[in-house]
Amino acid sequence: MADWQSLDPEAAREAEKYENPIPSRELILSHLSQRGAPATREQLQAEFGLVSDEDIEALRRRLRAMERDGQLLYTRRGAYAPVDKLDLICGRVSGHRDGFGFLIPEDGTDDLFLSPTQMRLVFDGDRCLVRVAGYDRRGRREGAIVEVIGRAHESIVGRFAIEGEVGFVVADNPKIQQEVLVTPGRTLGAQVGQFVEVRITHWPTVRFQAQGDVVEVIGNYMAPGMEIDVALRSFSIPHVWPEAVEQEAARIKPQVSEADKQKRVDLRHLPFVTIDGEDARDFDDAVFCERPAGLKRLAGGYRLYVAIADVSHYVKLGSALDEEARNRGNSVYFPERVIPMLPEILSNGLCSLNPEVDRLAMVCEIQLSRAGKMQSYQFYEAVIHSHARLTYTQVSAMLEHSRSAEGKRLSALNEELLPHLKQLYSLFKALLKARHERGAIEFETQETRIVFGRDRKIAEIRPTQRNAAHRLIEECMLCANVAAADFLQRHELPGLYRIHDVPPSERLEKLRTFLSELGLTLHRGKQDPTPKDYQALLESIQNRPDTHLIQTVMLRSMSQAVYSADNQGHFGLNYEAYTHFTSPIRRYPDLLVHRAIRSIIRSRRESPYVQRLDAPSIPKARVYPYDEAALEQLGEHCSMTERRADEATRDVVNWLKCEFMRDRVGEVFPGVVTAVTGFGLFVELSNIYVEGLVHVTALPGDYYHFDAVHHRLTGENSGRSFRLGDAVEVRVARVDLDERKIDFDLVGSLQPKKPKVAGRSQAKKSTLPVLSDLLSEDTKAKARDKSRAIKESLLAGVQRSRKTKTSKHSEATESEPRAKSSSKDKLSSGRSSYAAKKKKRPSSAVDTDFSARRPRKRKATS
Repeated sequence: MADWQSLDPEAAREAEKYENPIPSRELILSHLSQRGAPATREQLQAEFGLVSDEDIEALRRRLRAMERDGQLLYTRRGAYAPVDKLDLICGRVSGHRDGFGFLIPEDGTDDLFLSPTQMRLVFDGDRCLVRVAGYDRRGRREGAIVEVIGRAHESIVGRFAIEGEVGFVVADNPKIQQEVLVTPGRTLGAQVGQFVEVRITHWPTVRFQAQGDVVEVIGNYMAPGMEIDVALRSFSIPHVWPEAVEQEAARIKPQVSEADKQKRVDLRHLPFVTIDGEDARDFDDAVFCERPAGLKRLAGGYRLYVAIADVSHYVKLGSALDEEARNRGNSVYFPERVIPMLPEILSNGLCSLNPEVDRLAMVCEIQLSRAGKMQSYQFYEAVIHSHARLTYTQVSAMLEHSRSAEGKRLSALNEELLPHLKQLYSLFKALLKARHERGAIEFETQETRIVFGRDRKIAEIRPTQRNAAHRLIEECMLCANVAAADFLQRHELPGLYRIHDVPPSERLEKLRTFLSELGLTLHRGKQDPTPKDYQALLESIQNRPDTHLIQTVMLRSMSQAVYSADNQGHFGLNYEAYTHFTSPIRRYPDLLVHRAIRSIIRSRRESPYVQRLDAPSIPKARVYPYDEAALEQLGEHCSMTERRADEATRDVVNWLKCEFMRDRVGEVFPGVVTAVTGFGLFVELSNIYVEGLVHVTALPGDYYHFDAVHHRLTGENSGRSFRLGDAVEVRVARVDLDERKIDFDLVGSLQPKKPKVAGRSQAKKSTLPVLSDLLSEDTKAKARDKSRAIKESLLAGVQRSRKTKTSKHSEATESEPRAKSSSKDKLSSGRSSYAAKKKKRPSSAVDTDFSARRPRKRKATS
């Protein structure tokens, strides 16, 4: 088969990519399938007629890559076999806090259940090949792991413990239920209960537990700031600058050089301003607006300048700074701490558009009509001088509340800037009207801000208020982002778009059913709803008492926005093309878009959409060498880092909220049902903004059944129901900091509801009374007293039993001499205790006892 190129369907592609092409993946898979049996690498190289060392090495790398990607399985006989021929399924493991898990197939088919025994072989996130081992009573597939082809974690973050003489780490991630034994002498002096990071040196097998070395002692449990230190490592967020990055950053001068200001459009005379939050430290964008006179085509229109920090001038392609920025993907914003994408000398210094200093910028100059419609735009490299650093609160006071004392004071203080701010405000109103006509969707959501007291403990959680200044800047940024997306398309550049797909059909069908029960429709006479349909419905329900409920269900029907090289438009904003251009200090996709625009500005290509002042041309390969395939990979990576940042931030906030509620166990609060599931109600406490679970078993006096369509739990006998948006009263029952969970008990419903059925006035009630309704108040009181007495008696018995066991264990430990054994024997004994059954954690009101997390006993000696 030496003439394999004539048989290879992708020979042309391979020849274009490689100087010495080898058989494509497609040909290898086809050949192995037709061969009828697995083949070794030596057999394949002979059958393809590959003889040179370069070709043989290239084949070896390709086979390893196909094995890694789940296309081939390397058998125990040292041969390669197509996964499809072995009836294996490739996917990623999703663990569950109760010990079992699921394999999520990459081909989009239904998940496979993985038993706790199977989950002992893997960690959450690992990529595996699984065979179907059977089916459960409902016909769902159960899997058996055949091969682990990719590990998601090189290290695990958790709390250190010792049992006998064996040290081990209990993972902080509740989806990882396996413990990692620590090699004797590799603990770095960690104390019991401290958070540590352990690097895996031996992966779990059928006989042995995972084993590793402690590489960092993070700190003590409950130490201030520990929640962020743990999250950074648990979610694998890069937070330490590599030495090469620090060296490059050290060579950067703190001020813009005169040479760098040359060959740029000089806009330092224009009164640009930055408008951000009070606690902002990095300023990506500055704005200025004017109404040009003397131009008929712009009569009554606006000229908007959006100046964005010129990060691509300093972060060169392929540099250490660039590699680390790509690796991080974005800045991560924790409460009162930021993990920046770029070193501080750039993010808060040279790139940041700080006031009263010259800064390099990439400017998007946009001409808009009186109605706020974009007419033309240009991109160019510029130098600007921000005239003021304003906050949203200040700008709102000057524009929305100009007659207030604060508004007058700030207006007098910024007298020279005020006319330009009013022009921005006038433009904002026009853009808002255009947004409404376009039909962009606007969900009203409540964001909060954590206020800290002493020792980084939460003092309170405050709702944040969005004012006109927030929306003004948002609309200006949208204009620039749309112009950037249009620029990529007009110049036929492969680019990274921000896409938001249409709602999935399954979610849409559930939404339609839900709305029909309320007498509402999302659209009429159309197959699929448009963003205008969504927005029209939102506007029509503004005065309904169940507005929050309907909006929540609508929001949950939407897809998640991601980055992609394949432009599919943005459904929520109702744009045909949209990208991110305005935040290159904190988002890597924006930096890529800047490079794409610069590749045209610095080329010799004529374009009415750029302005250049004799700046030297730069070969495109040195500025923007990306093709569509490379950008698609970057889009997937940046979408992942964005989700990673969101998950880490959410974990930190949940930790802090659990700390906040620990001292409030037993207290009663009003709240609102924010989610309904088959296992209970999620309730957010009013004015405190903390969410917890009322488990279905804690609901009173009935058996409750989940109605997924109507988002409610309904009592089987009483007909009583709880649904999204219901006002309830709950008692804080338990706070579990380890699992970031808060449990509530239902005290009462502030607005009890009964289910309605289409075509009927209300659901048919059961004729059988609930037992509690038949008892007198005196009888109920006696029953409660008796129940309390029984519980106290049982608790006393359990405590006596525990004391007796502890005493016996102590006596046995003191009286029995320890057998001598080597470290290897001790570790082997600890790892082989893998099959021991896991203990359940005790249920306490506030779970802070780390010893309760020990899942199984160990032997210190063989």
